[in-house]
Amino acid sequence: MTQNLTIGERVAWYRRRRGLSQEVLAGLVGRTTDWLSKAENNRIELDRLSVITSLADALDISLGDLLAEPTLMEWSADSGRRTVPALRETLMDYKQLTPLLSLAAEDEPPALQDLRGNVRDVLDAYQASRYGFATRRLPLVLADALAASRAYSGHEAEEARALLALAYHGAAMVLGKLGEPELAWIAADRGLAAAQSSGRSEVTGSLFRAVTHCLLATGRFTAAVQLVNDAAAVMQPELGDANNEYLSVYGTLFLAGAMAAARADDRATTQTFLREADEAAQRIGADANHMWTAFGPTNVAIHCVATAGELGDIQIAADLGLRIDTTALPVERRVRHSLEVARALSSWNRTDEALAVLLEAEQAAPEQVRHHYLSRELVIGWIRGTRGRPSHPVADLARRLGVVAGS
Repeated sequence: MTQNLTIGERVAWYRRRRGLSQEVLAGLVGRTTDWLSKAENNRIELDRLSVITSLADALDISLGDLLAEPTLMEWSADSGRRTVPALRETLMDYKQLTPLLSLAAEDEPPALQDLRGNVRDVLDAYQASRYGFATRRLPLVLADALAASRAYSGHEAEEARALLALAYHGAAMVLGKLGEPELAWIAADRGLAAAQSSGRSEVTGSLFRAVTHCLLATGRFTAAVQLVNDAAAVMQPELGDANNEYLSVYGTLFLAGAMAAARADDRATTQTFLREADEAAQRIGADANHMWTAFGPTNVAIHCVATAGELGDIQIAADLGLRIDTTALPVERRVRHSLEVARALSSWNRTDEALAVLLEAEQAAPEQVRHHYLSRELVIGWIRGTRGRPSHPVADLARRLGVVAGS
């Protein structure tokens, strides 16, 4: 219903539904009535999640309501015609809750080598921003991983549980990208339980990060910061002789924490977390992709850009963002950085450059661009700010993103 509105227009829509005046809502978020009026009428950009979250809290709605999430997953050759609903059915299957409610397995459990390859395919697809492919594959992969975790014993059981945890991690990350935070939470919760039972510290650390992202997706930034501190305390005793996998998981945990701190307007903690991540990256010494983290100095650098944008330091984000070479990173990381750069450029009225960055990102990862709120907000804002008809590239992009009605 509010898909084609800007965030400010959605604030106005929900405010009227709640029967609140501009004066009352502005007071609830510690702003002036003039500020809220300008925000609702697109004269001020609502581009900081800390501000958007405070408005959502005051209106008693979810962050996703103001971001117009989730968006519809288009059918494709990758996805087939069974997408998020099929994955929802899998996650909400009561037989996954306990072996007591499952029938005894009559077939041989899946071979661990095959399961290993299938989990890898899902996580690779996530990093390639092929969400349709991952969503289609996940129900079967989760079912196989669960069956293996219950059928094997000894070291094989530990590996099966680790693979189950990573499959849930993949589900949580994909669902988060698709604007399904509640389903992502279910997946992350189950993944963390499986990781702990596997006895593999690096897998448990990876699931800590998945839970952190779930908290970020629902606007619980302070809780996410606390989780990172608590998880780091659990992981720190093994840092002394940690291998690169462990260091990568530890470092990316702090990158997620830095985003949470920035969205909570906590500059000091943001910088502390970025420094901690940088120290881990320096120990590794180069960009890598251990445990599907894409962790290294470049990932730290793009988080410096992203946190600057969240803190409102737009000029820093634009200047630094354009100088970072992301070509060695997975598609998902490259495109996420491009969205931050496009936002910063647009905020400085460098719309043509921002559009060029966004179009290039769409070429690399159409699904990721379509499902990210920044893409939709940028395009709607450009259309609202244009007198007369928008340019053909903007109008065509709007149609592809599904934010403006058209044939």
